[in-house]
Amino acid sequence: MRVQVNGEGRDVPAGITVARLIELLDLAEGPVAVEQNGEVVPRARHGETEVREGDVLEVVHFVGGG
Repeated sequence: MRVQVNGEGRDVPAGITVARLIELLDLAEGPVAVEQNGEVVPRARHGETEVREGDVLEVVHFVGGG
């Protein structure tokens, strides 16, 4: 199915969860914030929140530094 992630069209498997999408994006190693269709998805719900055809997602990966 087709979704938009950070402004780019992307094909993802049907029934994928936000948590699985984060893994596919290779962002599972650190803190990540996800917005789905303008609504923040709480981290505790990443594993149960399903991504649907046409969703618009913003995924932000936090990087430490100094």
